Amino acid sequence: MCVALPGLVISTEQAQLTGQGLEGYYRAGRRILSRCQVRVAGREPLAVQARMTAADQSRFVGTLCVSPGAGPDPDVVVERIRHADGTERITLHSTAQRPLRLPVEVALGTDLADLGAIASGTPGPELPASVHDSGLRWSCASGTSSVTADPPPADALASAGLLRWDIELPPGGSTTLELRIRPDGAGPVRAVGRAATSPLAAARATGDHPGAQALLRTTVEDLQALLLRDPAHPSDMYLAAGVPWRCGLAPAEALAAARMALPLGTRIAAGTLRALARTQLPGPGVRSGMIPGPLRDAGPRLPPACSATEATLLFPALLAEARRWGLPAQEVEELLSAAERCLTWLRTTVGDGIYLYDPQTGAPARCETQAHAHRAAVLGADLLDACGRPGGDGLRQWARALRHAFRQDFWVEHPDGGRPAVARAPDGRLVAHLGASVVHLLDTGLLGGGELAPGLLDKVRTEQLARLLGAPAMDSGWGLRGLGVKEAGYSPFGHRGGAVRVQETAIAVAGLTAAGYEKEATSLLRGVLAAADAFGHRLPEMYAGEQRTDGGAPVPHPAACRPAATATAAGVLLLTTLVGIRPDAPAGTVTLRPVRSAPLGEIGLTGLRVAGAPFSVRVSRLGLAMVEEAAAGLQLGV
Repeated sequence: MCVALPGLVISTEQAQLTGQGLEGYYRAGRRILSRCQVRVAGREPLAVQARMTAADQSRFVGTLCVSPGAGPDPDVVVERIRHADGTERITLHSTAQRPLRLPVEVALGTDLADLGAIASGTPGPELPASVHDSGLRWSCASGTSSVTADPPPADALASAGLLRWDIELPPGGSTTLELRIRPDGAGPVRAVGRAATSPLAAARATGDHPGAQALLRTTVEDLQALLLRDPAHPSDMYLAAGVPWRCGLAPAEALAAARMALPLGTRIAAGTLRALARTQLPGPGVRSGMIPGPLRDAGPRLPPACSATEATLLFPALLAEARRWGLPAQEVEELLSAAERCLTWLRTTVGDGIYLYDPQTGAPARCETQAHAHRAAVLGADLLDACGRPGGDGLRQWARALRHAFRQDFWVEHPDGGRPAVARAPDGRLVAHLGASVVHLLDTGLLGGGELAPGLLDKVRTEQLARLLGAPAMDSGWGLRGLGVKEAGYSPFGHRGGAVRVQETAIAVAGLTAAGYEKEATSLLRGVLAAADAFGHRLPEMYAGEQRTDGGAPVPHPAACRPAATATAAGVLLLTTLVGIRPDAPAGTVTLRPVRSAPLGEIGLTGLRVAGAPFSVRVSRLGLAMVEEAAAGLQLGV
C-alpha cells in the first residue's frame, strides 16, 4: 500500500494490477484505475523484486529474455515506480549487445467503484473506455477518470483498453513511459505531509538497535502519509484513522494518535482539536458538549462501546498535555471553551453518581471509560487552574471520590491476587475477564514539573496488574493480546478478543515503565519491535495473538488497517518512553525519566519538538540521559 491521502494505491508483489480484490489506484475512496498490466514483446515480465521505497512509493523489478539464443540471462529489465499521487513510471533497461525493437502494451481498465462496494464484493463490471487526449478515459454516473501517457502512445485502442508503443533500445540503453492516473479535472495529489510546512517534525533515531532507527523513520513517513486537511479550514490538519478501510477522520483515534505524536510537535494536536471543536454538539440536552463518534466493537463479552464518550474525554486531556509540550498560550485559550464544555458534559452526565456509564440504556460502566474520565478530570482541572478558569476544585473532588470507589468496586478478588474488572453492570455485577483494555488504568497523564497524574489503582493493585500483563496469557511474545488465552471467547484473530493491538501494547509499555515495572515493559517492547521488523517497520493496527516461536513471524490480521494512525503513532510513544521525556513548556523545564535498564542499548532521538524548538536526547547503555539540543532557556528538571 502506497499512501499519500487522499491518494492510495494497492498492489501485489507481482506489480501487475489485475483488478482483483482491492488492487488499484484510489482517490478519496474511489478506485480510479483497477487494471494496469504491462506486456513487452507480447509477454509479461517475470517479477523478481517488489519493495516499498517510501510510505507513498513502491518499486517493482521484472525481467525478460527477448533475444533468441541469449541463454538464461535476461536482456531487458522492466522497472515500475508506483506512486500514490497517481503516477506510474515504467522504465525499460536493455542489457543486450544489440539494438532492440520492442512492442510495449499497457492494458488499462477501471470500474470506478467506491471502496465500500469493493470491500463487500460488489464493485460492478469494468466500464467501457474512450480515447481521450494521449490516453484513455472512463465515465459513469458517479465520476470520471483518465490515464494520460508521456510520451503519447503510437496506438490507443478503446475497445481493448490498450495503449501501445514501439520502443527502440540501443545496447545498454533505457527509455521511460509515464502514466498519470487522475479523476477527470483533478491534478496530482498534494500530500499534506510532503509539504515544506509539514506539521510533523522529521525526527530520527540512532543507536545500537537498528530496528528502532527503522521504526521511527517509517513512523514519521506513515504519519505524514495519513495527514488530511479539514476541507473547510485547510490550515487545520489531522490524521486519518487508517488505510484502506478508514481514510477519514475518526475522532477518538485522531485524538489518541495526536496525543502519542506530541513529541513530533503540537500542530497536529491543535489541528485535530480545532476540527473536532467545530463538531461539538450544542446544548441544551444530555449530549451537549460531546464530540460525536460511532459505536465501536468491544469484543465477545461487552456491547459496542461509545467512541463519542472516549473522544469527549480525550479532548481536554490532549489540550492539557499539548500545553505542556509547548502549544502556544493563544491557541490553548482559543480551544479552552470547547474543553470546558467537554468537562461540563462529564460532570453533568455523572451527576450525583460516581461512575460514567455508556449512554445506551442498561449499558455498563467500563473500566477504560473510568480511566479516561479520571484522566480528563485531573488534567482538565489542572488546565482550568492554569488558565484562570473556575471548576477545577469540583473536578478534583469527583476524581478523588472515583479513585476511592473504583478501588473497591472494580476489583475482582482472587487467590492469585485478583484483577480489575473490565466493566461493571448497573446492578453491580462485574465483568471479570482479563483483557487489554485495562492498560488504560496505567495511562494517567502528565501534570506540571514532570509529574504524572495519580491513577485509579493503588500501588499494590498496580503491581498485580503488571504481573498479569507480563504473564504468558497476555504477553504473546509479539505484544499484548487483547484477551487472555485462558478466557472464554479467546481467538488469536479476535478484533478485541485476542489479537495484538499495537496501541494498547504501547500504552502498556509506557504505563508499566512509568510505574517502575521495567521487566514486563521490556518484554512487551521487544516483542512489538520484533513484530515491526517482520512487517517492514510499518506496524498494522493489529495482528494475530498467536504465541511467538523460534523462527516464527507474526500473522497479519486480514481486516487490519496498515498504516493506521494509532498504531503508527504508537511507534513514537514506544521510542520516547525509552528516554522518558516529560516536558513542562509553560514552566520552562523538561524532565527525563529514561528506562534504567536500557533494553535497546544506547539510543538517541534527534529532531523532536519541545516548547516549539528542536529537541534531541541520548540515553547511554547505562540508562543515563543527556539532552543534546533544546530550546533556549529550557531547564532540565529533576
